[in-house]
Amino acid sequence: MATTTAKSARAQKSSEVTTGDLEKDIQQLRADMAQLVSHLKDMGGQSGEAARKAASERIEHLRGQGEAALNSVKDSTQELEQELARTVRERPFTSLALAVGAGFLIALATRR
Repeated sequence: MATTTAKSARAQKSSEVTTGDLEKDIQQLRADMAQLVSHLKDMGGQSGEAARKAASERIEHLRGQGEAALNSVKDSTQELEQELARTVRERPFTSLALAVGAGFLIALATRR
């Protein structure tokens, strides 16, 4: 019986140590999970920051392209206006006849 009691005592100590170890392991696991969540949040914030920065750079690039295209259109319009003014000065009667003809065609096209 002494042997049975000794085995029982060892088994009980063994289970107490195992339970204590499990509790410590669970606490450590919780701490590790909290740290992992914190790292993931930091990484997510950095990814969001990088995406915002890339989007901002792309917007600035597109804005620059849009301004360049607008300036190009303005220059072309000014050149066309100057060419038209020069043509009207050189041939006023021809220009007047063309304007009357264009007006007549527009009036016919819009009439129902």
